[in-house]
Amino acid sequence: MLLHIIARGRIGRGPEAELVGRYMKRLGWPHKISELSDTGGRWPAPADTSRTVLLDEGGEQMSSLEFARLLEKWRDSGVRETRFCLGAADGFTPDEREGADKVIAFGRATWPHLMARAMLAEQLWRATSIIAGHPYHREGRQ
Repeated sequence: MLLHIIARGRIGRGPEAELVGRYMKRLGWPHKISELSDTGGRWPAPADTSRTVLLDEGGEQMSSLEFARLLEKWRDSGVRETRFCLGAADGFTPDEREGADKVIAFGRATWPHLMARAMLAEQLWRATSIIAGHPYHREGRQ
């Protein structure tokens, strides 16, 4: 399953870009990042066998294990692409929220866009590690 980050704004160069790159290189699953301008333009149309996840401070809070199990379920049911969308400063419209398969948050705090992208990259690495049985994630260990 392709893990596709679609983000408003350009990350450029800097520590945040390096951190995102570090986690994306570790992913054993196919992945890509698409950057859109801050305003205007449209989100790429989803494929028939894709799922769309919006990252929004008002979304559902999931543990890393829950997130991994969701990705595993989608992958095993034939989903070919999961799109993770990070919106502009004003977030998503009600129509965009309604059209998403899932809206998630990394806690109740508001995170800067570049940090949210780095956190998403780390959680994708963590989730795929959990699915693969890699010892990176330690939740539930004694």
